[in-house]
Amino acid sequence: MKYEPKEEFMREAIRVAHLARGNGDYSIGSVIVYENRIISLGENRVKVDKDPTSHAEIVAIRRASKILENRHIEGAVLYTTHEPCPMCVSAAVWGKLSGIISGTYIDDMTKYHEDNSNNEWLWRTIKIDPQEIINKSTENIFLIRGFMRDECLKLFHNY
Repeated sequence: MKYEPKEEFMREAIRVAHLARGNGDYSIGSVIVYENRIISLGENRVKVDKDPTSHAEIVAIRRASKILENRHIEGAVLYTTHEPCPMCVSAAVWGKLSGIISGTYIDDMTKYHEDNSNNEWLWRTIKIDPQEIINKSTENIFLIRGFMRDECLKLFHNY
């Protein structure tokens, strides 16, 4: 499937990432686009909710499923400021999303973790390529990485 990512959708994910940071969490934001419009937002809530599964992508997928009243949200595209972890990619597979568009790469976060993490801001990663998970699934999800990467890299923080 040929999909042209749209700047307006990633800009909204970036805006949501700033909200997450303002709430004391990691500055990661996601949106779900369905029928060419944003239907849900997801801000990282791991620290706020004290829940290790409250990644921005999971929050956005949960909200979209409730809005569409379906566990399968075929035709939906996930925009996320950071390349999703294995849990989040798997949630996209289970939800039958059509695609994922990410701003940064797992390697960006791994490097940032090595250079800048501290006791409060760990920026941990599980270094499994999202494409590997998709390839081992039964779904045909497209993956576009590095979209608006420079702007998304500015979201990394350790303060």
